[in-house]
Amino acid sequence: MVNKKPKTVTAIVESPKGCGYKYDYEPGIRRFKLKKILPSGLVFPFDFGFVPGTKGEDGDPLDIIVISELASFPGCAIDCRIIGAIVAEQTERDGKSMRNDRFLGIPDVSQQFAEIGEAGALPGGILEQIENFFKNYNRQAGKKFKVLDILDAAKAVKLIKKG
Repeated sequence: MVNKKPKTVTAIVESPKGCGYKYDYEPGIRRFKLKKILPSGLVFPFDFGFVPGTKGEDGDPLDIIVISELASFPGCAIDCRIIGAIVAEQTERDGKSMRNDRFLGIPDVSQQFAEIGEAGALPGGILEQIENFFKNYNRQAGKKFKVLDILDAAKAVKLIKKG
């Protein structure tokens, strides 16, 4: 759900930072359901979830990475300012490819990342860590994740509004 504040959305966390499990929100039962256990040592680098009221090319709500100093819990709603997006192509096991972008958000209440307004201003290595996580996460599932571009905040917000 896009809020009235510029560049701000509400993110719903599915899998928290540091979690070695993938949860998905199941609208039919209105609950979070365990989808998979990640391989030993692979954990979400930041809270991962979705932007309610949107829809991506894969038919699911748009994905968002909530970059912050905290680790929340499945179902936590966090108001975030959008700082950019990772534009990505995901190739499924059957060879079918589709866009599966990851939006980047900073919680409005974050202190550590309070001054970050654009993805390019993130401290060294964070974007690369996120990209590598999704490459490895998809590889272990027999899929391929290819980063096509990194968008700035304004372009990312436009994409969310389209979704």
